[in-house]
Amino acid sequence: MNFKFAFCPIILLLSASLSFAQNVNVVIHGAASIAKTDDNFVCVTLDWWPAEKCDYNQCPWGKAGILNLDLRYGALINAIKAFNPLRIKVGGSLQDNVVYKVGEVSSCPNFMKREDGLFGFSQGCLSMERWDQLNRFFNHTGVKLTFGLNALFGRNESQTEKGLWIGDWQPQNTRDFMQYTISKGHKVDSYEFGNQLSGSGMGAKVDAKQYGKDVIVLKNLVKELYAHPETEPKVLGPGGFYEEKWFNTFLEVSRQGVVDGLTHHIYNLGPGDDPNMMNKVLDPSYLSQVSQTYKGVSDVVNKFRPQLGAWVSKSGGALKGRSKDVSRTFADGFWYLDQMGMASTYDQKVFCRQALIGGNYGLLNATTFVPNPYYYDALLWHRLMGSTVLAVTKESDPNLRVYAHCAKKKPGVSLIFINLSKDRSFNITVSNAKPGDAGKPNYEFVGKQNREEYHLRALTGDIKDDIVCLNDVPMVQTDSEDIPAMDPKLVDASTPISIAAQSIAYVTIRDFEAPACV
Repeated sequence: MNFKFAFCPIILLLSASLSFAQNVNVVIHGAASIAKTDDNFVCVTLDWWPAEKCDYNQCPWGKAGILNLDLRYGALINAIKAFNPLRIKVGGSLQDNVVYKVGEVSSCPNFMKREDGLFGFSQGCLSMERWDQLNRFFNHTGVKLTFGLNALFGRNESQTEKGLWIGDWQPQNTRDFMQYTISKGHKVDSYEFGNQLSGSGMGAKVDAKQYGKDVIVLKNLVKELYAHPETEPKVLGPGGFYEEKWFNTFLEVSRQGVVDGLTHHIYNLGPGDDPNMMNKVLDPSYLSQVSQTYKGVSDVVNKFRPQLGAWVSKSGGALKGRSKDVSRTFADGFWYLDQMGMASTYDQKVFCRQALIGGNYGLLNATTFVPNPYYYDALLWHRLMGSTVLAVTKESDPNLRVYAHCAKKKPGVSLIFINLSKDRSFNITVSNAKPGDAGKPNYEFVGKQNREEYHLRALTGDIKDDIVCLNDVPMVQTDSEDIPAMDPKLVDASTPISIAAQSIAYVTIRDFEAPACV
Protein backbone atom coordinates (compact mmCIF):
# COMPACT_ATOMS: atom_id res chain seq x y z
CA MET A 1 0.00 0.00 0.00
CA ASN A 2 1.10 3.59 -0.44
CA PHE A 3 1.99 5.91 2.40
CA LYS A 4 -0.97 8.06 3.31
CA PHE A 5 1.27 10.82 4.61
CA ALA A 6 4.94 11.53 4.07
CA PHE A 7 5.08 12.97 7.57
CA CYS A 8 2.79 13.21 10.55
CA PRO A 9 0.76 16.41 10.73
CA ILE A 10 2.59 19.45 12.05
CA ILE A 11 0.33 19.53 15.12
CA LEU A 12 2.38 16.68 16.54
CA LEU A 13 5.58 18.65 16.20
CA LEU A 14 4.04 21.37 18.33
CA SER A 15 2.50 19.14 20.99
CA ALA A 16 5.40 19.36 23.41
CA SER A 17 5.42 23.14 23.35
CA LEU A 18 1.65 23.40 23.77
CA SER A 19 1.59 21.22 26.89
CA PHE A 20 3.00 22.04 30.28
CA ALA A 21 6.55 20.65 30.56
CA GLN A 22 7.86 19.19 33.81
CA ASN A 23 11.53 18.61 34.51
CA VAL A 24 12.31 15.12 35.80
CA ASN A 25 15.52 13.44 36.87
CA VAL A 26 15.63 9.69 36.20
CA VAL A 27 18.24 7.67 38.08
CA ILE A 28 19.49 4.43 36.55
CA HIS A 29 21.00 1.92 38.97
CA GLY A 30 23.44 0.21 36.65
CA ALA A 31 25.75 -1.49 39.15
CA ALA A 32 23.74 -4.74 39.20
CA SER A 33 20.70 -6.18 37.48
CA ILE A 34 17.41 -6.62 39.31
CA ALA A 35 16.05 -9.29 36.93
CA LYS A 36 16.70 -11.19 33.72
CA THR A 37 14.34 -11.88 30.86
CA ASP A 38 14.64 -14.42 28.09
CA ASP A 39 16.32 -13.12 24.93
CA ASN A 40 12.96 -13.71 23.22
CA PHE A 41 10.88 -11.95 25.85
CA VAL A 42 8.35 -10.66 23.31
CA CYS A 43 5.92 -13.42 22.44
CA VAL A 44 2.50 -13.65 20.76
CA THR A 45 -0.12 -16.38 20.54
CA LEU A 46 -1.96 -18.07 17.72
CA ASP A 47 -5.40 -19.21 18.88
CA TRP A 48 -7.78 -21.99 17.86
CA TRP A 49 -10.96 -19.89 17.68
CA PRO A 50 -13.10 -20.52 14.58
CA ALA A 51 -14.92 -17.75 12.71
CA GLU A 52 -18.09 -18.53 14.68
CA LYS A 53 -16.55 -17.26 17.94
CA CYS A 54 -18.58 -14.19 18.93
CA ASP A 55 -18.69 -11.93 21.99
CA TYR A 56 -20.35 -8.58 22.72
CA ASN A 57 -22.39 -8.84 19.49
CA GLN A 58 -19.31 -9.05 17.32
CA CYS A 59 -17.40 -11.91 15.70
CA PRO A 60 -13.85 -10.58 15.29
CA TRP A 61 -11.87 -13.78 14.66
CA GLY A 62 -12.75 -14.39 11.02
CA LYS A 63 -10.20 -16.75 9.48
CA ALA A 64 -7.46 -15.94 11.99
CA GLY A 65 -7.62 -19.27 13.85
CA ILE A 66 -4.86 -21.86 13.65
CA LEU A 67 -6.89 -24.22 11.49
CA ASN A 68 -8.00 -21.71 8.84
CA LEU A 69 -5.38 -18.94 8.78
CA ASP A 70 -4.05 -18.39 5.25
CA LEU A 71 -0.29 -18.74 5.70
CA ARG A 72 0.61 -17.42 2.25
CA TYR A 73 0.07 -13.69 2.82
CA GLY A 74 3.24 -11.64 2.36
CA ALA A 75 2.16 -9.11 4.98
CA LEU A 76 1.84 -11.88 7.59
CA ILE A 77 5.18 -13.44 6.65
CA ASN A 78 7.04 -10.12 6.66
CA ALA A 79 5.54 -9.04 9.98
CA ILE A 80 6.88 -12.18 11.67
CA LYS A 81 10.24 -12.19 9.90
CA ALA A 82 10.94 -8.65 11.12
CA PHE A 83 11.50 -10.00 14.65
CA ASN A 84 14.11 -12.56 13.62
CA PRO A 85 13.00 -14.53 15.63
CA LEU A 86 9.52 -14.15 17.07
CA ARG A 87 8.36 -16.48 19.84
CA ILE A 88 4.86 -17.79 19.12
CA LYS A 89 2.69 -19.87 21.43
CA VAL A 90 0.12 -22.01 19.66
CA GLY A 91 -2.78 -22.44 22.05
CA GLY A 92 -5.78 -20.87 23.69
CA SER A 93 -9.15 -21.59 25.22
CA LEU A 94 -10.03 -24.46 22.88
CA GLN A 95 -6.67 -26.27 23.07
CA ASP A 96 -8.09 -28.71 25.66
CA ASN A 97 -10.75 -29.57 23.06
CA VAL A 98 -8.23 -30.45 20.34
CA VAL A 99 -7.36 -34.00 19.34
CA TYR A 100 -4.47 -34.80 17.01
CA LYS A 101 -5.28 -36.92 13.95
CA VAL A 102 -2.47 -39.41 14.31
CA GLY A 103 -2.14 -42.95 15.63
CA GLU A 104 -5.45 -44.37 16.82
CA VAL A 105 -7.41 -41.18 16.02
CA SER A 106 -9.04 -41.66 12.63
CA SER A 107 -11.75 -38.98 12.43
CA CYS A 108 -10.95 -35.27 12.37
CA PRO A 109 -13.97 -33.13 13.28
CA ASN A 110 -14.18 -29.37 12.88
CA PHE A 111 -15.08 -27.14 15.80
CA MET A 112 -18.84 -26.72 15.86
CA LYS A 113 -20.99 -24.56 18.10
CA ARG A 114 -22.41 -26.70 20.89
CA GLU A 115 -24.18 -25.24 23.88
CA ASP A 116 -22.93 -27.86 26.34
CA GLY A 117 -19.37 -27.91 24.93
CA LEU A 118 -16.30 -26.33 26.48
CA PHE A 119 -16.55 -22.60 25.75
CA GLY A 120 -19.62 -23.39 23.64
CA PHE A 121 -17.84 -25.54 21.05
CA SER A 122 -17.50 -29.22 20.24
CA GLN A 123 -14.22 -31.07 19.98
CA GLY A 124 -11.92 -30.02 17.13
CA CYS A 125 -8.98 -31.66 15.43
CA LEU A 126 -5.48 -30.87 14.20
CA SER A 127 -4.63 -32.98 11.15
CA MET A 128 -1.00 -33.83 10.52
CA GLU A 129 -1.29 -32.23 7.08
CA ARG A 130 -2.14 -28.91 8.76
CA TRP A 131 0.58 -29.47 11.36
CA ASP A 132 3.10 -29.92 8.52
CA GLN A 133 1.85 -26.71 6.86
CA LEU A 134 2.21 -24.79 10.09
CA ASN A 135 5.74 -26.04 10.65
CA ARG A 136 6.83 -25.14 7.13
CA PHE A 137 5.49 -21.66 7.85
CA PHE A 138 7.25 -21.48 11.22
CA ASN A 139 10.55 -22.58 9.68
CA HIS A 140 10.23 -20.07 6.85
CA THR A 141 9.51 -17.16 9.19
CA GLY A 142 12.00 -18.16 11.91
CA VAL A 143 9.48 -18.76 14.70
CA LYS A 144 10.51 -20.02 18.15
CA LEU A 145 7.57 -22.29 18.97
CA THR A 146 5.70 -23.09 22.17
CA PHE A 147 2.83 -25.56 21.68
CA GLY A 148 -0.12 -25.83 24.07
CA LEU A 149 -1.18 -29.43 24.68
CA ASN A 150 -4.63 -30.83 25.42
CA ALA A 151 -4.53 -31.53 29.19
CA LEU A 152 -8.13 -32.79 29.42
CA PHE A 153 -7.71 -35.77 27.10
CA GLY A 154 -9.20 -38.87 28.76
CA ARG A 155 -10.78 -37.01 31.66
CA ASN A 156 -14.48 -36.59 32.38
CA GLU A 157 -16.39 -33.70 33.87
CA SER A 158 -17.47 -34.30 37.46
CA GLN A 159 -21.14 -35.06 38.04
CA THR A 160 -21.06 -33.31 41.42
CA GLU A 161 -18.94 -30.19 40.82
CA LYS A 162 -19.52 -28.09 37.73
CA GLY A 163 -16.40 -27.34 35.72
CA LEU A 164 -14.17 -29.82 37.56
CA TRP A 165 -12.59 -32.46 35.34
CA ILE A 166 -11.52 -35.65 37.07
CA GLY A 167 -9.45 -38.73 36.32
CA ASP A 168 -5.93 -39.22 35.03
CA TRP A 169 -4.75 -37.51 31.87
CA GLN A 170 -4.37 -40.05 29.05
CA PRO A 171 -1.12 -39.32 27.17
CA GLN A 172 -1.44 -41.67 24.17
CA ASN A 173 -2.69 -39.06 21.69
CA THR A 174 0.07 -36.68 22.79
CA ARG A 175 2.64 -39.49 22.55
CA ASP A 176 1.60 -40.19 18.95
CA PHE A 177 1.64 -36.48 18.15
CA MET A 178 5.15 -36.04 19.57
CA GLN A 179 6.44 -39.12 17.74
CA TYR A 180 5.09 -37.75 14.48
CA THR A 181 6.58 -34.31 15.24
CA ILE A 182 10.01 -35.86 15.90
CA SER A 183 9.85 -38.06 12.80
CA LYS A 184 9.25 -34.98 10.64
CA GLY A 185 12.00 -32.95 12.27
CA HIS A 186 9.56 -30.28 13.43
CA LYS A 187 11.14 -28.07 16.09
CA VAL A 188 9.24 -27.32 19.27
CA ASP A 189 10.98 -25.18 21.88
CA SER A 190 8.50 -25.96 24.66
CA TYR A 191 5.20 -27.66 25.46
CA GLU A 192 2.64 -26.01 27.76
CA PHE A 193 0.22 -28.35 29.53
CA GLY A 194 -3.38 -27.12 29.33
CA ASN A 195 -5.02 -23.72 29.24
CA GLN A 196 -6.53 -21.93 32.27
CA LEU A 197 -7.19 -25.11 34.27
CA SER A 198 -5.61 -23.78 37.48
CA GLY A 199 -7.49 -22.57 40.55
CA SER A 200 -11.11 -21.75 39.74
CA GLY A 201 -10.36 -22.30 36.05
CA MET A 202 -11.96 -20.75 32.99
CA GLY A 203 -14.55 -23.12 31.54
CA ALA A 204 -12.79 -26.10 33.12
CA LYS A 205 -10.48 -26.81 36.02
CA VAL A 206 -8.29 -29.63 37.34
CA ASP A 207 -7.36 -30.30 40.95
CA ALA A 208 -3.83 -29.09 41.76
CA LYS A 209 -2.63 -32.50 43.00
CA GLN A 210 -4.01 -34.24 39.92
CA TYR A 211 -2.42 -31.67 37.63
CA GLY A 212 0.91 -32.13 39.43
CA LYS A 213 0.81 -35.91 38.92
CA ASP A 214 -0.10 -35.52 35.26
CA VAL A 215 2.67 -33.05 34.49
CA ILE A 216 5.16 -35.63 35.83
CA VAL A 217 3.76 -38.06 33.25
CA LEU A 218 4.25 -35.43 30.53
CA LYS A 219 7.81 -34.69 31.63
CA ASN A 220 8.72 -38.38 31.56
CA LEU A 221 7.13 -38.71 28.12
CA VAL A 222 9.21 -35.84 26.76
CA LYS A 223 12.40 -37.31 28.23
CA GLU A 224 11.60 -40.71 26.76
CA LEU A 225 10.83 -39.54 23.23
CA TYR A 226 13.46 -36.83 22.84
CA ALA A 227 16.74 -38.71 23.09
CA HIS A 228 19.09 -35.72 23.09
CA PRO A 229 18.92 -33.17 25.96
CA GLU A 230 19.88 -30.32 23.61
CA THR A 231 16.73 -30.92 21.50
CA GLU A 232 14.41 -31.80 24.37
CA PRO A 233 11.52 -29.31 24.58
CA LYS A 234 10.84 -27.66 27.89
CA VAL A 235 7.69 -28.42 29.86
CA LEU A 236 5.61 -25.43 30.99
CA GLY A 237 2.55 -25.08 33.18
CA PRO A 238 -0.07 -24.46 34.37
CA GLY A 239 -0.95 -21.67 31.91
CA GLY A 240 -3.75 -20.20 34.00
CA PHE A 241 -4.65 -17.47 36.46
CA TYR A 242 -2.52 -17.29 39.58
CA GLU A 243 -4.03 -18.60 42.80
CA GLU A 244 -1.42 -19.02 45.53
CA LYS A 245 -2.74 -22.20 47.19
CA TRP A 246 -3.29 -24.04 43.88
CA PHE A 247 0.15 -23.08 42.51
CA ASN A 248 1.90 -24.12 45.72
CA THR A 249 0.14 -27.48 45.85
CA PHE A 250 0.83 -28.20 42.18
CA LEU A 251 4.55 -27.46 42.56
CA GLU A 252 4.82 -29.45 45.79
CA VAL A 253 3.37 -32.51 44.03
CA SER A 254 5.29 -32.19 40.78
CA ARG A 255 8.57 -31.59 42.58
CA GLN A 256 11.55 -29.48 41.56
CA GLY A 257 12.93 -30.11 38.09
CA VAL A 258 9.69 -31.30 36.50
CA VAL A 259 8.22 -28.01 35.32
CA ASP A 260 10.84 -25.99 33.48
CA GLY A 261 8.82 -22.78 33.47
CA LEU A 262 5.88 -21.58 35.59
CA THR A 263 3.31 -19.99 33.28
CA HIS A 264 0.39 -17.76 34.19
CA HIS A 265 -2.12 -15.46 32.48
CA ILE A 266 -2.86 -11.76 32.95
CA TYR A 267 -6.14 -10.10 31.93
CA ASN A 268 -6.05 -7.12 34.27
CA LEU A 269 -8.41 -4.83 32.32
CA GLY A 270 -11.50 -6.95 32.95
CA PRO A 271 -14.29 -7.62 30.42
CA GLY A 272 -13.82 -6.37 26.88
CA ASP A 273 -17.13 -4.48 26.84
CA ASP A 274 -16.24 -2.24 29.78
CA PRO A 275 -17.10 1.37 28.77
CA ASN A 276 -14.30 2.59 31.08
CA MET A 277 -11.61 0.69 29.19
CA MET A 278 -9.83 3.82 27.93
CA ASN A 279 -9.76 5.29 31.44
CA LYS A 280 -8.18 2.09 32.77
CA VAL A 281 -5.49 2.15 30.09
CA LEU A 282 -4.57 5.71 31.07
CA ASP A 283 -4.80 5.31 34.87
CA PRO A 284 -1.35 4.64 36.41
CA SER A 285 -2.80 3.49 39.73
CA TYR A 286 -5.04 0.98 37.98
CA LEU A 287 -2.20 -0.31 35.81
CA SER A 288 -0.04 -0.82 38.91
CA GLN A 289 -2.56 -3.03 40.71
CA VAL A 290 -1.45 -6.13 38.80
CA SER A 291 2.00 -5.86 40.39
CA GLN A 292 0.61 -7.92 43.28
CA THR A 293 0.07 -10.83 40.90
CA TYR A 294 3.60 -10.52 39.52
CA LYS A 295 4.98 -10.45 43.05
CA GLY A 296 2.96 -13.52 44.08
CA VAL A 297 4.16 -15.52 41.09
CA SER A 298 7.72 -14.35 41.69
CA ASP A 299 7.54 -15.49 45.32
CA VAL A 300 6.37 -18.97 44.25
CA VAL A 301 9.19 -19.17 41.72
CA ASN A 302 11.75 -18.24 44.37
CA LYS A 303 10.34 -20.96 46.63
CA PHE A 304 10.27 -23.83 44.13
CA ARG A 305 12.86 -22.60 41.62
CA PRO A 306 11.73 -23.94 38.24
CA GLN A 307 14.62 -23.78 35.82
CA LEU A 308 13.18 -21.10 33.52
CA GLY A 309 11.38 -18.99 36.11
CA ALA A 310 7.98 -17.44 35.38
CA TRP A 311 6.36 -16.71 32.03
CA VAL A 312 3.27 -14.67 31.20
CA SER A 313 2.06 -17.16 28.61
CA LYS A 314 -1.08 -15.22 27.69
CA SER A 315 -2.09 -11.63 28.28
CA GLY A 316 -4.78 -9.91 26.29
CA GLY A 317 -5.49 -7.07 28.68
CA ALA A 318 -9.26 -7.56 28.60
CA LEU A 319 -11.21 -10.78 28.18
CA LYS A 320 -13.07 -12.13 25.15
CA GLY A 321 -11.34 -10.35 22.33
CA ARG A 322 -11.08 -6.95 24.03
CA SER A 323 -12.74 -3.70 23.05
CA LYS A 324 -12.35 -2.75 19.40
CA ASP A 325 -12.56 0.94 20.36
CA VAL A 326 -9.34 0.67 22.40
CA SER A 327 -7.54 -2.48 21.35
CA ARG A 328 -6.80 -1.47 17.75
CA THR A 329 -5.60 2.00 18.66
CA PHE A 330 -2.39 3.74 19.61
CA ALA A 331 -3.68 3.91 23.20
CA ASP A 332 -3.39 0.15 23.64
CA GLY A 333 0.38 0.52 23.58
CA PHE A 334 0.27 2.30 26.94
CA TRP A 335 -1.17 -0.80 28.63
CA TYR A 336 0.93 -3.24 26.59
CA LEU A 337 4.35 -1.68 27.11
CA ASP A 338 3.70 -0.86 30.76
CA GLN A 339 2.78 -4.51 31.38
CA MET A 340 5.93 -5.74 29.64
CA GLY A 341 8.04 -3.27 31.57
CA MET A 342 6.46 -4.21 34.89
CA ALA A 343 6.65 -7.94 34.19
CA SER A 344 10.35 -7.71 33.37
CA THR A 345 11.14 -6.02 36.69
CA TYR A 346 9.51 -8.99 38.47
CA ASP A 347 11.81 -11.42 36.66
CA GLN A 348 9.15 -12.72 34.27
CA LYS A 349 11.11 -14.34 31.46
CA VAL A 350 8.59 -14.20 28.61
CA PHE A 351 5.50 -12.08 27.89
CA CYS A 352 3.02 -13.57 25.38
CA ARG A 353 0.41 -11.23 24.01
CA GLN A 354 -2.95 -12.58 22.89
CA ALA A 355 -2.67 -12.58 19.91
CA LEU A 356 -0.56 -12.27 16.77
CA ILE A 357 -3.76 -12.09 14.79
CA GLY A 358 -7.43 -12.46 15.71
CA GLY A 359 -10.01 -10.94 17.99
CA ASN A 360 -9.66 -7.21 18.52
CA TYR A 361 -6.27 -7.50 20.20
CA GLY A 362 -4.02 -8.95 17.50
CA LEU A 363 -0.73 -7.31 16.59
CA LEU A 364 -2.06 -7.59 13.04
CA ASN A 365 -5.49 -6.72 11.69
CA ALA A 366 -7.45 -9.96 11.34
CA THR A 367 -8.65 -9.28 7.80
CA THR A 368 -5.98 -7.07 6.18
CA PHE A 369 -2.90 -8.33 8.08
CA VAL A 370 -1.83 -4.69 8.42
CA PRO A 371 0.06 -4.12 11.71
CA ASN A 372 -1.86 -2.39 14.45
CA PRO A 373 0.01 0.48 16.18
CA TYR A 374 1.34 -1.63 19.04
CA TYR A 375 3.00 -4.04 16.60
CA TYR A 376 5.70 -1.39 16.28
CA ASP A 377 5.86 -1.01 20.08
CA ALA A 378 6.62 -4.73 20.36
CA LEU A 379 9.12 -4.78 17.50
CA LEU A 380 11.12 -1.92 19.00
CA TRP A 381 11.15 -3.65 22.40
CA HIS A 382 12.46 -6.83 20.77
CA ARG A 383 15.19 -4.95 18.92
CA LEU A 384 16.29 -2.53 21.62
CA MET A 385 15.66 -3.92 25.12
CA GLY A 386 18.20 -6.50 26.26
CA SER A 387 17.63 -9.27 28.76
CA THR A 388 19.30 -7.54 31.73
CA VAL A 389 16.82 -5.41 33.70
CA LEU A 390 18.00 -2.37 35.67
CA ALA A 391 16.36 -0.51 38.53
CA VAL A 392 15.10 3.00 37.84
CA THR A 393 14.05 5.64 40.35
CA LYS A 394 12.44 9.03 39.82
CA GLU A 395 10.40 11.65 41.60
CA SER A 396 7.68 12.90 39.33
CA ASP A 397 4.12 12.66 38.11
CA PRO A 398 3.02 8.98 38.24
CA ASN A 399 1.81 9.38 34.65
CA LEU A 400 5.42 9.01 33.55
CA ARG A 401 6.37 5.33 33.49
CA VAL A 402 10.04 4.43 32.98
CA TYR A 403 11.80 1.09 32.51
CA ALA A 404 15.48 0.44 31.78
CA HIS A 405 17.42 -2.54 30.41
CA CYS A 406 20.90 -3.06 29.12
CA ALA A 407 20.81 -2.38 25.39
CA LYS A 408 20.20 -5.49 23.30
CA LYS A 409 23.05 -4.49 21.03
CA LYS A 410 25.97 -3.50 23.23
CA PRO A 411 27.16 -1.15 24.55
CA GLY A 412 24.86 1.05 26.61
CA VAL A 413 21.40 1.10 28.15
CA SER A 414 17.94 1.33 26.59
CA LEU A 415 15.00 3.01 28.29
CA ILE A 416 11.32 3.19 27.53
CA PHE A 417 9.30 6.22 28.59
CA ILE A 418 5.48 6.04 28.64
CA ASN A 419 3.68 9.34 29.14
CA LEU A 420 0.02 8.77 30.08
CA SER A 421 -0.69 12.45 30.72
CA LYS A 422 -2.98 14.25 28.30
CA ASP A 423 -1.58 17.72 28.91
CA ARG A 424 1.89 17.36 30.36
CA SER A 425 5.21 16.71 28.66
CA PHE A 426 8.44 15.83 30.44
CA ASN A 427 12.02 17.00 30.02
CA ILE A 428 14.22 14.19 31.29
CA THR A 429 17.76 14.30 32.61
CA VAL A 430 19.46 10.99 33.35
CA SER A 431 21.64 10.30 36.37
CA ASN A 432 23.83 7.36 37.24
CA ALA A 433 23.51 5.83 40.72
CA LYS A 434 27.05 5.89 42.05
CA PRO A 435 28.07 2.33 43.06
CA GLY A 436 28.84 1.88 46.74
CA ASP A 437 27.62 5.30 47.80
CA ALA A 438 24.17 4.49 49.18
CA GLY A 439 22.53 7.54 50.64
CA LYS A 440 24.79 9.97 48.81
CA PRO A 441 23.68 12.07 45.85
CA ASN A 442 23.66 10.43 42.45
CA TYR A 443 25.79 12.03 39.83
CA GLU A 444 24.35 13.41 36.63
CA PHE A 445 25.34 11.57 33.53
CA VAL A 446 26.87 13.72 30.81
CA GLY A 447 26.93 11.82 27.55
CA LYS A 448 29.38 12.49 24.75
CA GLN A 449 27.72 10.41 22.04
CA ASN A 450 24.43 11.29 20.41
CA ARG A 451 21.44 9.47 21.88
CA GLU A 452 19.31 7.17 19.71
CA GLU A 453 15.66 8.13 20.17
CA TYR A 454 12.46 6.53 18.86
CA HIS A 455 9.39 8.67 19.55
CA LEU A 456 5.98 7.07 19.00
CA ARG A 457 2.82 9.18 18.72
CA ALA A 458 -0.66 8.84 17.29
CA LEU A 459 -0.98 10.12 13.73
CA THR A 460 -3.27 13.09 14.44
CA GLY A 461 -2.55 13.42 18.14
CA ASP A 462 -5.74 11.48 18.99
CA ILE A 463 -4.70 8.31 20.84
CA LYS A 464 -7.70 6.52 19.27
CA ASP A 465 -5.90 6.62 15.93
CA ASP A 466 -4.97 3.32 14.32
CA ILE A 467 -1.78 4.66 12.73
CA VAL A 468 1.35 5.37 14.72
CA CYS A 469 4.13 7.78 13.81
CA LEU A 470 7.76 7.00 14.56
CA ASN A 471 9.88 10.14 14.74
CA ASP A 472 7.11 11.92 12.81
CA VAL A 473 6.97 9.36 10.00
CA PRO A 474 3.77 7.26 9.73
CA MET A 475 4.37 3.53 10.03
CA VAL A 476 2.57 2.09 7.03
CA GLN A 477 3.59 -1.01 5.10
CA THR A 478 5.23 -0.45 1.72
CA ASP A 479 3.81 -1.56 -1.63
CA SER A 480 5.75 -4.82 -1.25
CA GLU A 481 4.11 -5.34 2.19
CA ASP A 482 7.42 -4.91 3.99
CA ILE A 483 7.65 -3.40 7.45
CA PRO A 484 8.86 0.21 7.01
CA ALA A 485 12.30 1.28 8.18
CA MET A 486 12.43 2.12 11.89
CA ASP A 487 15.44 4.38 12.19
CA PRO A 488 16.36 6.34 15.32
CA LYS A 489 16.66 10.07 15.62
CA LEU A 490 20.17 11.05 16.76
CA VAL A 491 19.97 13.70 19.47
CA ASP A 492 22.65 15.84 21.10
CA ALA A 493 23.48 14.20 24.43
CA SER A 494 23.71 17.56 26.19
CA THR A 495 19.99 18.23 25.76
CA PRO A 496 17.18 16.80 27.93
CA ILE A 497 15.10 13.91 26.65
CA SER A 498 11.74 15.40 25.67
CA ILE A 499 8.68 13.16 26.08
CA ALA A 500 5.51 14.65 24.59
CA ALA A 501 2.08 14.26 26.19
CA GLN A 502 0.43 10.87 25.54
CA SER A 503 3.43 9.49 23.72
CA ILE A 504 5.94 6.66 24.04
CA ALA A 505 9.69 6.87 23.52
CA TYR A 506 12.55 4.39 23.41
CA VAL A 507 15.97 5.88 24.09
CA THR A 508 19.33 4.14 23.82
CA ILE A 509 22.39 5.76 25.43
CA ARG A 510 25.50 4.04 24.13
CA ASP A 511 28.09 5.62 26.46
CA PHE A 512 26.18 5.15 29.72
CA GLU A 513 28.47 3.26 32.11
CA ALA A 514 26.50 0.44 33.74
CA PRO A 515 28.67 -2.36 35.17
CA ALA A 516 25.73 -4.77 34.90
CA CYS A 517 25.79 -4.29 31.14
CA VAL A 518 29.45 -5.10 30.52
